[in-house]
Amino acid sequence: MDSELRQARATSFGPVAEVYERSRPLYPEDAVRWLAGNAPADVLDLGAGTGKLTRQLVALGHRVVAVDPLPEMLDQLRAAVPGVEALEGRGEELPLETESFDVVTMAQAFHWLDPVAALPEIARVLRPGGVLGLIWNVRDDATPWAARLSEIIGSETISESTVAERVGASGLYGPVETREFRYEQRLDRDGLLDLVLSRSYCVLQPSAEREQVLAEVGALYDAEAGEDGLILPYVTDAHRAVRF
Repeated sequence: MDSELRQARATSFGPVAEVYERSRPLYPEDAVRWLAGNAPADVLDLGAGTGKLTRQLVALGHRVVAVDPLPEMLDQLRAAVPGVEALEGRGEELPLETESFDVVTMAQAFHWLDPVAALPEIARVLRPGGVLGLIWNVRDDATPWAARLSEIIGSETISESTVAERVGASGLYGPVETREFRYEQRLDRDGLLDLVLSRSYCVLQPSAEREQVLAEVGALYDAEAGEDGLILPYVTDAHRAVRF
């Protein structure tokens, strides 16, 4: 993805911030503990969006500052996680003091950054020995209906090797550790359509193309759902590396 497209997609979520908040899943609690630890720590949740990970970090007792470039997303975060310090900012230029955090987390967001600029900036605000933690929920296409959904809307992943290569190239962190977790999200018809609408590529599509995609997704739901809707399985990929 070239830098202009990455920037356009990264900043596309503002108009769908409310949809994003009500449709996106949380993360497995054991994955969050693995990223941030069990003892209360100073945590920067970078690219925090509407605070899906932020609220889980707070629930585990961490002292959290949330940063996101989009004010619409931060409005949703402040409503969902009252009292958390929420700042507008970018990973490439953080409005934060040097060596002020034990952990920096990023959920569904690392791929939107310029790693050459952002990884040194993240290292600047981490204390020595601090942890960079990255996490993604990825649809499990081993489930046939989820595979069909990916055929309709596309699939975005960042590989373990890509994460390791980008973090390693900075020369600022130790080896990247990776673990895989599992998560499930129960969806009704509107929930599935909202989940699709919250994706950056869908936001940027011409309206006629977007409506066609939503029609296909709706037909998939109608064909596959039971009385209790659908369960969308995820493989949650988590990565962490220690700052030198």
